[in-house]
Amino acid sequence: MEIAFISSNERGGTDRVLARVASRLEKQGFRLAGVVQTNFDRPGTHHCDMDVRVLPHGPVVRISQNLGAESHGCRLDPNALETAVASVETMFNDGSPIDFLILNKFGKHEAEGRGFRTLIGDAMMRNIPVLTGVNTLNRKAFDTFTDGLAQPLANDENTILNWCLKQKSLTAA
Repeated sequence: MEIAFISSNERGGTDRVLARVASRLEKQGFRLAGVVQTNFDRPGTHHCDMDVRVLPHGPVVRISQNLGAESHGCRLDPNALETAVASVETMFNDGSPIDFLILNKFGKHEAEGRGFRTLIGDAMMRNIPVLTGVNTLNRKAFDTFTDGLAQPLANDENTILNWCLKQKSLTAA
């Protein structure tokens, strides 16, 4: 099982790093599946809009819902998330060659057994390296899911790219 994760205390930090890593891997010719997230500040509120781009070429799915400027609840649109999951599942089911599964986050839905959780398991069963973000709220569930075998990586593009290249050299051997 080859799975690694990054974490950041900076708002949107993990999303930005994973998006840049995915872009660099794509430019090197690697075949990616998964999603990367982009956040867009919304004027007049402390909330942002959250979009995920299904790798490698879209679609882009808005996964946040506007609950109002003063809302404090979870803004994730679960139906939109499942739309993104279904798009990634299509790649897995149509036999497309995949070098890496990159997911913006092992979040609450994955911690509860939904979202991308099944795809993470499928990727590991197929010997496809998995790279994801994990925040402190979901770290315990992630560690339980991976049986503590996931490798923590520094939130640094070059460190992450080196891990990815090492995984591909191991699977090519």
